[in-house]
Amino acid sequence: MQVNVHQAKSQLSRLIERALAGEEVIIARNNEPTVRLEVIYEARRKRNLGTLKGFVKYMAEDFDEPLDDFKDYS
Repeated sequence: MQVNVHQAKSQLSRLIERALAGEEVIIARNNEPTVRLEVIYEARRKRNLGTLKGFVKYMAEDFDEPLDDFKDYS
């Protein structure tokens, strides 16, 4: 995405979040790309494992059994 300097000033927090999410953010002056907002590797968010713990309420006993459609490939 490309924004002009005025937009970047008023939406900096939102642009930072988009950059952290992996989106390329370019800041332009007079419609000329001038600066790229880039994430510093150490600043990337750490993965938070286990955030959906308890989300699955039921799982069938044969959940990980081979599917009938793929018997020919066994």
